[in-house]
Amino acid sequence: MVGDVDRPVATLSLMSESELQLTPFFQNWAKPQGLREACITKFVHTPDRIGLLGCTTRASRGGISIEEQHFLALLSPHLRRASLIGDLLDQGRFTTHLYRQALDHLAVPVVLTHANGAILHANAAAEQMFSVQGPILSRNGVLQAQNPVVARALLDAIASAASADASLGARGIGLPVSAQGQPPAVAYVLPLTEGTARAVFRPACAAVFISTTTSSSPLPEAVLTTLFDLTPAEARVLLRIGSGLSASKSASSLGIGENTLKTHLNRIFAKTGTRRQADLVKLVSDIGTPLAAHGP
Repeated sequence: MVGDVDRPVATLSLMSESELQLTPFFQNWAKPQGLREACITKFVHTPDRIGLLGCTTRASRGGISIEEQHFLALLSPHLRRASLIGDLLDQGRFTTHLYRQALDHLAVPVVLTHANGAILHANAAAEQMFSVQGPILSRNGVLQAQNPVVARALLDAIASAASADASLGARGIGLPVSAQGQPPAVAYVLPLTEGTARAVFRPACAAVFISTTTSSSPLPEAVLTTLFDLTPAEARVLLRIGSGLSASKSASSLGIGENTLKTHLNRIFAKTGTRRQADLVKLVSDIGTPLAAHGP
């Protein structure tokens, strides 16, 4: 292990060939395999490790030349770089392991996903939710919301998060994922953007946090805005109509004219893919408790 880094040392530079042939190493290992000479290059020497590259020649060819030793000397720094990069990757894996251990001890369910919603890691709380079939599910390894109205919106938010924080916008901020009749649960999507500390979880593109704390549920207008890209005024109209109020009573409670309300309704029908006020009542009902809890 003595000698300088990046300096190849050939066996026949340290002893004659007759001396080499008398050694137990040559008699018991090299000669039975038809080998002649060895050359060792040390490419790493730190307090905690030594990295060596060993080469041997066949007995049928000549000794290791100066040119060949020069080639090994040129190769040595590249081996050292590869070794150091490997060390960094090991440290990264260790750091990621620590972060994931921390996630597994959180009481809040957290799921790390790929851009298409494929689950890469779920902490213990999330696995517990999967096991009881809600409010989030794992279907064929893909994260799904129990609430069918929100299921597509959740996957869209995850896909947007894979691009960048800016692409997500309002999407993924407070999606009600529980089905009708279940306790309220809200999903928050966090982009795991490259170039930030969150990138330690890559290749995961998004982290989905599930809150079951009613006080943290978003206002109903914000939920509708997120789900259907409604304006605040359109969200307020949808809440009134969805609660069962007539068009005239809804207009009166909002302080707007019926013609204005009809304009809002036409836009709401287009954005939600519905045709009648009864469809809007069902839609609001299907979204679940975060809307019903706040009322019109």
